Amino acid sequence: MINALGLLKERRFLPLFVTQFLGAFNDNLFKTAMVLFATYHIFNDAEMEAHFNALATGLAILPFFLLSALAGQLADSHDKSRIIRFVKTAEIFIMIFGAAGLLAAKAGYTTLGLAMMLSAVLMLGTHSTFFGPIKYAILPQHLKDHEVLAGTGLVEAATYLSILAGTVLAGWVPVEVAAGLVLIVALIGWVTGRMVPEAPRLGPKLQINYNPFTASWRLIAATMHIPRLFLAICAISFFWTIGSVLIIIFPPLVKNVLTADERVASLMIAIFSVGVAIGSIVINAMLKGKISARYSPVSVLVMAVFVVAFSIEARTFVPAPAGQLYGVMDFVTHSQSLLVVGTLLAIAISGGMFVVPLYAFLTTTVTKDQTARTVAANNVVNAGAMTCGAIAVLVITGFGVQPHDMLLLVAAMCLMSAWIAQKLHRACD
Repeated sequence: MINALGLLKERRFLPLFVTQFLGAFNDNLFKTAMVLFATYHIFNDAEMEAHFNALATGLAILPFFLLSALAGQLADSHDKSRIIRFVKTAEIFIMIFGAAGLLAAKAGYTTLGLAMMLSAVLMLGTHSTFFGPIKYAILPQHLKDHEVLAGTGLVEAATYLSILAGTVLAGWVPVEVAAGLVLIVALIGWVTGRMVPEAPRLGPKLQINYNPFTASWRLIAATMHIPRLFLAICAISFFWTIGSVLIIIFPPLVKNVLTADERVASLMIAIFSVGVAIGSIVINAMLKGKISARYSPVSVLVMAVFVVAFSIEARTFVPAPAGQLYGVMDFVTHSQSLLVVGTLLAIAISGGMFVVPLYAFLTTTVTKDQTARTVAANNVVNAGAMTCGAIAVLVITGFGVQPHDMLLLVAAMCLMSAWIAQKLHRACD
């Protein structure tokens, strides 16, 4: 079995690992601090909270939809390490602006603060759009073929562990502290980003298309005609649609259904992140380095079962007394909390086991000079699917559907993901 953790000793992998970890941590620290502050201290209406979360999610996704094609072309036509340095420099200025928005909202300038924070989310989405193709596409260039799945699993695990750290911290520190931390972490990420080894262009020089619409269309058309890439991208897109729905409904669900405070909300998101990280590592051990969708269909079916169970548990959860919210200790000692937490962890572990091999497909099915564009095509389709998920939440919420009922929609999407993953398994294994 491949010792995936051994890659952390390698300079060809460690700086990238740390840089992407810090970037994801910072992104989630800022966005979670913003969402929790808005949910618990600005809005006092479940529908408004869901709408704000959907808007924030949509703004974060929009750059992926518009700019992924350009990001993929640039990554495949330039030294990827140089792009990383440029992106990490931009992050410093974005965090200065976003931190100012947090402080403005805290000071009572609510409208200005929300506008600045949402603008920062849009800019962070742009930042992630240009970094996203690189963090996967650089792996086949720096790692040996038998190390790619291990590297992908570590990157995916680190991403969710960084979400864990960022979301937990956002729920426990004041927004003033969060505003300072996001700038400090951006500076550290800038330093580690400069340590990533060179990853020069491979293959012939590209003629870059700067039109976001025609570039996206041509990129998708050039990628999706390959059957297993088409199936892998569709399966990943359904997974991230599920993720977007969960992200939007989670804070209102914790506040209004589980009747718990923002620290419990961050704890629940953190538990989900830990679960995905565990699933990412477990599936690498089970597959022993072989890139295969063998376990993906059953993994997402198991996920669907636990999502339904989570919905049932939320319906029967005994709420806090009227006008009160459970704190962390009250929630942890609640007679039903262990079952709720265990079910959420199972959802996340099965989700991690489902999605990691699919990302490995993207980077190993095509030649190394096309990997960034392949990941970028995936990001465009993912962004479109996640946008549909966000819109669906807005529409469904408008009809008065509660968060625990919306979980049944998530379970239905899991079934579709399982069907696509099974087709991929039959086509490739």
